[in-house]
Amino acid sequence: MKIIFMGTPEFSVGALESIIQAGHQVLLVVTQPDKPKGRGKEMQMTPVKECALKYDIPVFQPIKIKEPEAVDKLREYNADVFVVAAFGQFLSEEILNMPKYGCINIHASLLPRYRGAGPIQRVILNGEKETGITIMQMDKGIDTGDMLLQSRIRIDEKETGDSLHDKLAAEGARLIVEALPKIEAGELMAVKQNDEDSCYAKMLQKSMGRIDWSMSAEEIERMIRAFNSWPSAYTSYNGKTLKIWACDVCENKLNEKNVAIGTVTAVESDAVYVKTGDKDLKITHLQLEGKKRMAVKDFLLGCKMKTGEVLG
Repeated sequence: MKIIFMGTPEFSVGALESIIQAGHQVLLVVTQPDKPKGRGKEMQMTPVKECALKYDIPVFQPIKIKEPEAVDKLREYNADVFVVAAFGQFLSEEILNMPKYGCINIHASLLPRYRGAGPIQRVILNGEKETGITIMQMDKGIDTGDMLLQSRIRIDEKETGDSLHDKLAAEGARLIVEALPKIEAGELMAVKQNDEDSCYAKMLQKSMGRIDWSMSAEEIERMIRAFNSWPSAYTSYNGKTLKIWACDVCENKLNEKNVAIGTVTAVESDAVYVKTGDKDLKITHLQLEGKKRMAVKDFLLGCKMKTGEVLG
């Protein structure tokens, strides 16, 4: 098939490569504009752009894909289908209706659950046991189009946002290559979504990572895994940001009723225990502002955290 591929982050790269390797003709790659990053504010290409250039595929980076000039450029290629994977801009109805087979989206959840930009982290936050990939026919709504193909992935007990991202990216790359010839042959039945079963997973923001110690230990533990590695789950300690990278839920170390939430209830050679809204959180890996991520046993060599101190 003749394809225009639209994507931006690392999640999209595997799908683009799989489509190329499957023998489809990728006419054009559309991705977000380059942005300045790092201390030096040097312009950095998107991961999808880097991949496209590796395969000598033309790259188009419109500031707004809905602008008439951008729409005209897409029309020039006369593609059979547009494949979209975390592109980052909304497509107009004019664009959605342009290719013969429409616009096909690779979405990282089992629709209609977890529509929106942050489904990978949200399923971990909510304690779901499984998630998956949905190949869907795009419409003017936010992830509301008809479903064409789905596959399921089990969420491991210690799954992190990063590890689940990589699993779903790989599965999305596999499933889109399975779907494309079936779409061309008319072999896939479009299934309408039940809006009553839907929920929305909004885009992640840094502020979401601040730990509220009044939450249950289980909720905080899921939060720490979901936001690993971004935006990260963090609190404050002695006026500095303290990121929490790994932990376990355990019973209370102190039986006193009046222990304030966020209190360090015990310090062991390889763990720090903190009071939450119910049980204690056993922290095993953390990172103090200005330092590297490390195990608690290494952290305690340079920082004498004590029982009774309060985080947050």
